[in-house]
Amino acid sequence: MTKVTMTVNGKSVSKEVRGNMLMTEFLRDELHLTGTHVGCDTSQCGACNIHVNGETVKGCTIFAAECDGAEVGTIEGQANADGTLNVIQQAFQDHHGLQCGFCTPGMVMSAATLLKENPKPTEAEIRHYLEGNICRCTGYHNIVKAIMAASGQDVSTIAAE
Repeated sequence: MTKVTMTVNGKSVSKEVRGNMLMTEFLRDELHLTGTHVGCDTSQCGACNIHVNGETVKGCTIFAAECDGAEVGTIEGQANADGTLNVIQQAFQDHHGLQCGFCTPGMVMSAATLLKENPKPTEAEIRHYLEGNICRCTGYHNIVKAIMAASGQDVSTIAAE
Protein backbone atom coordinates (compact mmCIF):
# COMPACT_ATOMS: atom_id res chain seq x y z
CA MET A 1 0.00 0.00 0.00
CA THR A 2 1.10 3.53 -0.83
CA LYS A 3 -0.24 6.72 0.67
CA VAL A 4 -1.31 9.29 -1.92
CA THR A 5 -2.34 12.87 -1.38
CA MET A 6 -3.93 14.90 -4.13
CA THR A 7 -6.43 17.67 -4.63
CA VAL A 8 -9.68 16.43 -6.15
CA ASN A 9 -12.17 19.06 -7.23
CA GLY A 10 -10.46 21.58 -4.98
CA LYS A 11 -10.38 19.38 -1.86
CA SER A 12 -7.29 17.71 -0.47
CA VAL A 13 -7.61 13.93 -0.06
CA SER A 14 -5.18 11.37 1.34
CA LYS A 15 -5.69 7.63 1.10
CA GLU A 16 -3.76 4.39 1.13
CA VAL A 17 -3.91 2.73 -2.31
CA ARG A 18 -2.66 -0.44 -3.92
CA GLY A 19 0.10 0.15 -6.44
CA ASN A 20 -2.11 -1.11 -9.28
CA MET A 21 -5.23 0.90 -8.38
CA LEU A 22 -6.45 2.87 -11.38
CA MET A 23 -7.78 6.41 -10.97
CA THR A 24 -11.23 5.24 -12.06
CA GLU A 25 -11.30 2.79 -9.17
CA PHE A 26 -9.85 5.35 -6.74
CA LEU A 27 -12.41 8.00 -7.67
CA ARG A 28 -15.41 5.68 -7.76
CA ASP A 29 -14.66 3.25 -4.92
CA GLU A 30 -12.52 5.27 -2.52
CA LEU A 31 -13.92 8.79 -3.00
CA HIS A 32 -17.44 7.78 -4.13
CA LEU A 33 -17.24 10.13 -7.14
CA THR A 34 -19.19 7.93 -9.50
CA GLY A 35 -19.61 10.43 -12.32
CA THR A 36 -16.38 9.14 -13.87
CA HIS A 37 -17.70 6.18 -15.83
CA VAL A 38 -15.89 2.97 -16.70
CA GLY A 39 -16.93 2.08 -20.21
CA CYS A 40 -14.31 -0.17 -21.70
CA ASP A 41 -11.21 -0.46 -19.48
CA THR A 42 -9.13 -0.38 -22.67
CA SER A 43 -8.68 3.38 -23.20
CA GLN A 44 -11.03 3.37 -26.18
CA CYS A 45 -14.23 5.13 -25.12
CA GLY A 46 -13.34 8.25 -23.09
CA ALA A 47 -16.18 7.78 -20.58
CA CYS A 48 -13.57 7.92 -17.81
CA ASN A 49 -11.99 11.24 -18.84
CA ILE A 50 -10.74 13.34 -15.94
CA HIS A 51 -8.41 16.30 -15.64
CA VAL A 52 -4.97 15.79 -14.12
CA ASN A 53 -2.99 18.99 -13.69
CA GLY A 54 -5.18 20.65 -16.31
CA GLU A 55 -4.89 17.95 -18.98
CA THR A 56 -7.57 15.49 -20.03
CA VAL A 57 -6.54 11.96 -19.09
CA LYS A 58 -8.41 8.69 -19.42
CA GLY A 59 -8.78 7.55 -15.82
CA CYS A 60 -8.44 3.89 -16.82
CA THR A 61 -4.89 4.56 -18.08
CA ILE A 62 -3.35 6.12 -14.99
CA PHE A 63 -2.64 4.72 -11.55
CA ALA A 64 -3.83 6.58 -8.46
CA ALA A 65 -0.25 6.58 -7.18
CA GLU A 66 0.83 8.49 -10.30
CA CYS A 67 -1.51 11.30 -9.24
CA ASP A 68 0.17 11.81 -5.88
CA GLY A 69 0.52 15.58 -5.50
CA ALA A 70 -1.67 16.29 -8.54
CA GLU A 71 -4.68 18.53 -9.08
CA VAL A 72 -7.48 16.25 -10.26
CA GLY A 73 -10.82 17.35 -11.67
CA THR A 74 -13.86 15.17 -12.25
CA ILE A 75 -17.30 15.79 -13.67
CA GLU A 76 -18.53 16.45 -10.12
CA GLY A 77 -16.20 19.45 -9.99
CA GLN A 78 -17.50 21.01 -13.20
CA ALA A 79 -20.65 22.57 -11.76
CA ASN A 80 -20.65 26.21 -10.69
CA ALA A 81 -19.91 26.98 -7.03
CA ASP A 82 -23.63 27.32 -6.31
CA GLY A 83 -24.30 23.84 -7.73
CA THR A 84 -25.84 25.00 -11.00
CA LEU A 85 -24.65 23.56 -14.28
CA ASN A 86 -21.64 25.23 -15.86
CA VAL A 87 -21.89 26.64 -19.38
CA ILE A 88 -20.81 23.38 -21.03
CA GLN A 89 -23.17 21.22 -18.98
CA GLN A 90 -26.03 23.64 -19.63
CA ALA A 91 -25.30 23.61 -23.37
CA PHE A 92 -25.40 19.80 -23.37
CA GLN A 93 -28.82 19.99 -21.73
CA ASP A 94 -30.12 22.81 -23.94
CA HIS A 95 -28.96 21.22 -27.19
CA HIS A 96 -29.76 17.60 -26.31
CA GLY A 97 -26.11 16.58 -26.37
CA LEU A 98 -26.88 13.40 -24.49
CA GLN A 99 -29.24 10.50 -24.68
CA CYS A 100 -28.39 7.70 -22.30
CA GLY A 101 -25.82 9.96 -20.63
CA PHE A 102 -23.14 7.33 -20.19
CA CYS A 103 -20.55 9.13 -22.33
CA THR A 104 -21.59 12.60 -21.19
CA PRO A 105 -19.15 13.07 -18.28
CA GLY A 106 -16.19 12.19 -20.50
CA MET A 107 -17.51 14.39 -23.31
CA VAL A 108 -17.95 17.35 -20.94
CA MET A 109 -14.43 16.89 -19.55
CA SER A 110 -12.99 16.76 -23.08
CA ALA A 111 -15.04 19.78 -24.11
CA ALA A 112 -13.75 21.75 -21.11
CA THR A 113 -10.15 21.10 -22.14
CA LEU A 114 -10.87 21.88 -25.79
CA LEU A 115 -12.52 25.21 -24.96
CA LYS A 116 -9.66 26.11 -22.62
CA GLU A 117 -7.16 25.44 -25.43
CA ASN A 118 -9.33 26.79 -28.26
CA PRO A 119 -12.18 29.06 -27.10
CA LYS A 120 -13.82 29.25 -30.56
CA PRO A 121 -13.27 25.89 -32.27
CA THR A 122 -14.77 25.10 -35.64
CA GLU A 123 -17.12 22.18 -36.12
CA ALA A 124 -14.28 20.20 -37.72
CA GLU A 125 -11.94 20.99 -34.81
CA ILE A 126 -14.55 19.81 -32.31
CA ARG A 127 -15.15 16.57 -34.20
CA HIS A 128 -11.40 15.95 -34.41
CA TYR A 129 -10.90 16.67 -30.70
CA LEU A 130 -13.65 14.23 -29.73
CA GLU A 131 -12.13 11.31 -31.65
CA GLY A 132 -11.12 9.65 -28.37
CA ASN A 133 -14.70 9.69 -27.07
CA ILE A 134 -17.33 7.18 -28.13
CA CYS A 135 -21.06 7.86 -28.00
CA ARG A 136 -23.27 4.98 -28.95
CA CYS A 137 -26.54 6.96 -28.95
CA THR A 138 -26.44 10.45 -30.39
CA GLY A 139 -24.39 10.37 -33.57
CA TYR A 140 -22.38 13.32 -32.16
CA HIS A 141 -24.39 16.01 -33.98
CA ASN A 142 -25.96 17.50 -30.85
CA ILE A 143 -22.75 17.05 -28.85
CA VAL A 144 -20.91 19.17 -31.42
CA LYS A 145 -23.76 21.67 -31.37
CA ALA A 146 -23.59 21.85 -27.55
CA ILE A 147 -19.86 22.52 -27.58
CA MET A 148 -20.29 25.21 -30.24
CA ALA A 149 -23.03 26.81 -28.13
CA ALA A 150 -20.86 26.64 -24.99
CA SER A 151 -18.19 28.55 -26.91
CA GLY A 152 -20.71 31.28 -27.68
CA GLN A 153 -20.91 30.49 -31.38
CA ASP A 154 -23.93 30.30 -33.66
CA VAL A 155 -25.09 26.69 -33.83
CA SER A 156 -27.36 27.24 -36.82
CA THR A 157 -24.32 26.78 -39.06
CA ILE A 158 -24.03 23.11 -38.13
CA ALA A 159 -25.56 21.02 -40.89
CA ALA A 160 -27.97 18.29 -39.90
CA GLU A 161 -26.58 14.80 -40.28
